[in-house]
Amino acid sequence: MTKLDVNFAATPEPGLEGATLVLFVDRSLMLPREAVGLVALDEADIARAACDAGFTGKAGEALTMFIASATVPRRVVFVGTTPGRGDHEMLAVDLGGAAARSAGQAERVVIAAPGAMAAAEIALGFRLRCYAFDKYRTPGDGQARPGRRHLTILTDDPGAEASHQVELALAEGVELARDLVNEPGNVLFPEAFADRIAGLRGPGLEVEILRAADLERLGFRALLAVGQGSARDPHVAIMRWNGAPDPAAAPLAFVGKGVCFDSGGISIKDSEGLHEMKADMAGAAAVVGLMRTLARRGARLNAVGVVGLVENMPDGKAQHPGDVVKSLSGQHIEVVDTDYEGRLVLADLVWHVQGTYAPRFIIDLATLTFSVIAGLGRDYAALFTNDDDLAARLGQAGTRTGELVWRLPLGPGFDRQMDSEIADVRNIDPEPGGGCTAANFIQRFVNGRSWAHLDMFGPAQNRPDWPISSTWATGWGVRLLDHVVRRIEQE
Repeated sequence: MTKLDVNFAATPEPGLEGATLVLFVDRSLMLPREAVGLVALDEADIARAACDAGFTGKAGEALTMFIASATVPRRVVFVGTTPGRGDHEMLAVDLGGAAARSAGQAERVVIAAPGAMAAAEIALGFRLRCYAFDKYRTPGDGQARPGRRHLTILTDDPGAEASHQVELALAEGVELARDLVNEPGNVLFPEAFADRIAGLRGPGLEVEILRAADLERLGFRALLAVGQGSARDPHVAIMRWNGAPDPAAAPLAFVGKGVCFDSGGISIKDSEGLHEMKADMAGAAAVVGLMRTLARRGARLNAVGVVGLVENMPDGKAQHPGDVVKSLSGQHIEVVDTDYEGRLVLADLVWHVQGTYAPRFIIDLATLTFSVIAGLGRDYAALFTNDDDLAARLGQAGTRTGELVWRLPLGPGFDRQMDSEIADVRNIDPEPGGGCTAANFIQRFVNGRSWAHLDMFGPAQNRPDWPISSTWATGWGVRLLDHVVRRIEQE
């Protein structure tokens, strides 16, 4: 992947004429004050070029102009910032992503940061947009990218560099999550995923790997049942970051569904889109990316991240529709449909986390139900929670980061739909409202703790219009949860 060098400066460096200059403009098309002395253009020049190109200053639009000059940038890109009807205001990170998209493969880019925008967040967005998963591309296949790029952000903010170091930790966490989701299933199977997590061990970040024998001994039978049709054994990875002044302080807990490939099991899926089921571990990837970020930036609190890593495959040993399994909680689950396996994994993980770590709260993440895409599209994750304060934290973090959540209901009606005639609970109800019934299923394994469930099926992948991502996997959830953690650190 291309390396990106970033620096911040109050004034332009020598040799600016060879760079691509990015300026942000709204629908007024007025030259921003940051551009004074940087471009040999006036507003009449811009207006004429905008008219010819149909550029209106709308968010997502870009206008490129070339100037015959030996002292100022010859290539200037104007990036629109005015939101369309019903759109959200562009965040600094989105502006950075839009700048990267508009600059193309330019090796040297200069961005004049608007005074009110955080320069470090612009740099974060630029870097995230530049991410590419190209490890399986043969060199010379026509997809060549610069080996190294240089980004200069012009800003008067003296704290930009220090803020950038914090954002670097976040960028690495998002990129790690994207890498994991983009990997093919024959490379990132449960044991391989666990090995990668083990490789993250470092000062303050403890990693424990539970293998199949450990899980059997501890009673993770719902999780094990999901993986019993695969030739690859299930694993559970536990990551602990202890950064609080008080080592005994209750941790924040994050739980991720890590189905490394989901065929549906005996209730096998249709072949259309089946290759994308390698991404059914995006929740686990987000948790791993978050824990990497917290360790990298030295978060001042305690946190635990737990992910269940399995494959759901059809085989002579696979669980059958109609089976009953005993979960770690002691509750018996009727498996009506083996393609609704993620909630079985989460049931054991959530029960284990609350009983072992007594966390302040639990947030689980999973690509759980297609019904949330039908209702919310790809811009929002569905949020279910038993705690209004936690809902407010996640909602505020979503607005601030652009990783949006929309709260959907839990309730006794949905809960009753999960009753089984032969067991304590069944794993699916045929009635509409699948996202809500799935969340109520998980809630049956929450024992009095503050808890939230994020069904991230929509935004986890395939968002080509997102300013900060140009690849299939988005790394969704890392920035959202890191923002929640940062706010708690400030309290």
